Amino acid sequence: MNIVRLDAAHLADLAPSLVELLADTVDGGASVGFLAPLDRVEAAGWWRERSAAVTAGRLAVWAAYEEPGRVLGTVSLALPDKPNSVHRAELVKLMVHREARGRGLGRRLLTVAEEAAAARGVTLLHLDTETGSPAEHLYRSSGWTPVGAIPDYAADPAGVLRPTTIYYKRPGADPVPPATG
Repeated sequence: MNIVRLDAAHLADLAPSLVELLADTVDGGASVGFLAPLDRVEAAGWWRERSAAVTAGRLAVWAAYEEPGRVLGTVSLALPDKPNSVHRAELVKLMVHREARGRGLGRRLLTVAEEAAAARGVTLLHLDTETGSPAEHLYRSSGWTPVGAIPDYAADPAGVLRPTTIYYKRPGADPVPPATG
């Protein structure tokens, strides 16, 4: 599986496959900001909007694929543009196509983003994910620390309000073992 950082042109070239990945993610129960059924035109517009952020340096996007043109996973880092926050970044839109799950791709994408953040001098990462979702296991087992949960934070794809848990991690720091019990 190849994982590459996308520039705006590459993002545009992969748009149909990125739209399919986003739709599959929402259809599979992860809202990632969208309600089901996800309209493909809406998904395409959302990815086009990411292109401007990539060009401006406010967003870094990586895509994983086995064959050229077919994206099976993505992860992004949202990079603040304010002088007092250049030391941190938000991990966003970690998505793995349902047919590629269970093969360690989510962990590989997460590691790529963490290593890239550390290489650019980011000392603090944060993210939010639906409380009780499968993603929580990935983050906890990868050394992310939960901060707390916010009730009724966002609607799931069916429109039901769900809580979200906020996590942080210090790239390059020794991981904190997940709590047991």
